[in-house]
Amino acid sequence: MQRPHQEDFSLKETKPHLGGGKITGDKLTSTYDLVEQMQYLYVRVVKAKDLPAKDVTGSLDPYVEVKLGNYKGTTRHFEKKSNPEWSQVFAFSKDRIQASVLEVTVKDKDFVKDDFVGRVLFDLNDIPKRVPPDSPLAPQWYRLEERNGNKVKGELMLAVWMGNQADEAFPEAWHSDAAAVSGADGLANIRSKVYLSPKLWYLRVNVIEAQDLIPNDKSRFPEVYVKAILGNQALRTRVSMSKTINPLWNEDLMFVAAEPFEEPLILSVEDRVAPNKDEVLGRCAIPLQYVDRRLDHRPVNTRWFNLEKHVIVEGEKKEIKFASRIHMRVCLEGGYHVLDESTHYSSDLRPTAKQLWKSSIGVLEVGVLSAQGLSPMKTKDGRATTDAYCVAKYGQKWVRTRTIIDSFAPRWNEQYTWEVFDPCTVITIGVFDNCHLQGGDKSGGARDSRIGKVRIRLSTLETDRVYTHSYPLLVLHPTGVKKMGEIHLAVRFTCSSLVNMMHMYSQPLLPKMHYLHPLTVTQLDNLRHQATQIVSLRLSRAEPPLRKEIVEYMLDVTSHMWSMRRSKANFFRIMGVLGVVISVGKWFDQICNWKNPITTVLIHILFLILVLYPELILPTIFLYLFLIGIWYYRWRPRHPPHMDTRLSCADTAHPDELDEEFDTFPTSRSPDIIRMRYDRIRSIAGRIQTVVGDLATQGERLQSLLSWRDPRATALFVIFCLVAAVVLYVTPFQAVGLLTGFYVLRHPRFRYKLPSVPLNFFRRLPARTDCML
Repeated sequence: MQRPHQEDFSLKETKPHLGGGKITGDKLTSTYDLVEQMQYLYVRVVKAKDLPAKDVTGSLDPYVEVKLGNYKGTTRHFEKKSNPEWSQVFAFSKDRIQASVLEVTVKDKDFVKDDFVGRVLFDLNDIPKRVPPDSPLAPQWYRLEERNGNKVKGELMLAVWMGNQADEAFPEAWHSDAAAVSGADGLANIRSKVYLSPKLWYLRVNVIEAQDLIPNDKSRFPEVYVKAILGNQALRTRVSMSKTINPLWNEDLMFVAAEPFEEPLILSVEDRVAPNKDEVLGRCAIPLQYVDRRLDHRPVNTRWFNLEKHVIVEGEKKEIKFASRIHMRVCLEGGYHVLDESTHYSSDLRPTAKQLWKSSIGVLEVGVLSAQGLSPMKTKDGRATTDAYCVAKYGQKWVRTRTIIDSFAPRWNEQYTWEVFDPCTVITIGVFDNCHLQGGDKSGGARDSRIGKVRIRLSTLETDRVYTHSYPLLVLHPTGVKKMGEIHLAVRFTCSSLVNMMHMYSQPLLPKMHYLHPLTVTQLDNLRHQATQIVSLRLSRAEPPLRKEIVEYMLDVTSHMWSMRRSKANFFRIMGVLGVVISVGKWFDQICNWKNPITTVLIHILFLILVLYPELILPTIFLYLFLIGIWYYRWRPRHPPHMDTRLSCADTAHPDELDEEFDTFPTSRSPDIIRMRYDRIRSIAGRIQTVVGDLATQGERLQSLLSWRDPRATALFVIFCLVAAVVLYVTPFQAVGLLTGFYVLRHPRFRYKLPSVPLNFFRRLPARTDCML
């Protein structure tokens, strides 16, 4: 596979003409100041009155046709109505207008040929301009005309104006560039929309005990556990150690619940009578609306719940109420943040309960300008095409731009705003190809294809600066990394309170409850999986749906899956971090070996000053760090960070490693390939095992200095410690420090090639490797 040029994947700074160029002072003043202004001719068709009858029956099925050059939009038609109300808006992009007259015609729907009722003509030069935030233009009544210009019976209420995409009519308008899309469902699927994630809660069920259970077989000790079900989540406690009719558990079960609460929590107490056979001893259903909500670590009150048992009598289900009860503490946890994204690029870290939210620290504004060079995603009528739209997610708010039909260089120019509560968060912007233009899911379960995504960390942005960049859209395919095009964004992070923002850097990243009552890593993984499932299910039920494949891609659902490429990339990242320590070690080695005598002499002088005046050590270190920080300011990053193919090892990954990364779970590959991959993982794991063993060995050697595992070595060390204590008591510290420092920095002619005595002693200490099988 030919390696692509690195510069193809680079970020490019741009200078677009934002906000129509209306600049006063530092800020742009138009409503849409982070996007290029796009002019539209808007036609609002409100209603008609006194329309003449056209059919033989004396009835009329009216609709309105709005025509401008080659573009033609139509309203829905009403049957047998002479005073119809449509309230529909049409928008024609000024860039594509090739006519000088706008024609609005009322027609009568017919089987054979639609009849002409009347029309209104507008000269484009006479149409007024409207600039938000001006009030909307009031519609007026216009008399209908014949084709020859004579007035006819009937009037049409219209408003016609020139505006831009900041107009409130813009999101719901029929667009001339979507003329090929059919049906109301298809049109709904291409409009811009804002979605809100459902409010998620952690539900804690603390199962304490049960009383007076009645097992069916009274001759044996019951082996009882509790099974809890919420929606499609099912958890169970361990089997109670007390094998009586009053079992004890005191065990926590955690679920994810979403408002509005639709399903109750269903608990069943079950007795394991055989390895694969369980008997239900009692059930209860708890509606979540009535469950206590707690905001801190203080426990809520425990409650006893009655257990009902169902029996079938002559084909009918009957409830038998009896004295069996279960003792529990059930609460909705408002003090946690329910994680539905990867913690490395979360966009929201607030607790569930609104009462615990802190005030916002600023505003994030994103202008989705355009895309260039998009890859063809599908074939329509024998030619390649792409119908692209963007989805951006930050906090609970998701936005979706309108779909631009059949374009490899779409121009959206839509602007969105989010409140920011924490600067150390990430906004994710994805580009997708719309496969649902004919409405609904009629195209045989088609899935919207991913074109690529961009992540921007807010803390890397300077305050009040407008960043305009073209970001490469990079997607990893089984054949390697591929650039699918570029997306052009304008981003601005405005801070409302600098003091609050600086204070945020001293606060814990997650809410307090995560530290007071931490959840285990396994619990968090399982709960995150449930949360992403709930979010994708709820958003796919919105109208129009934000589909499951889009939500899962934006939330990085597969980020925890095994990947050889990602493991290598993480190893190189660790080596990059350790590289700084190694380079400092090499520099010190060069000082000790007098590679540059002048530098070594200067280090001797600095060392002498610091030993004689130890109070200068800390100020010198901090002054040095300050000077390094000031020195690096010249090379500070000028661009937001973006996907780095070299860091990700995406451009050097072996095809088989990529095939393994894209494999399903559980695997769908042949046994021979699985065997080869298994052997490869074993060889890598063997190397990791050796490194971990070496680290353990060094730690155990440190422990064995005083553990008397080697009695002679420990005796030597204890005697050395006693001698050192006596010498250090009677010798001034400066003298000891100077002697040690000058010994370490001695000239190479006073050095031996062999390892030093302390190193030899340490390497001879015993570790526990000889105790391992």
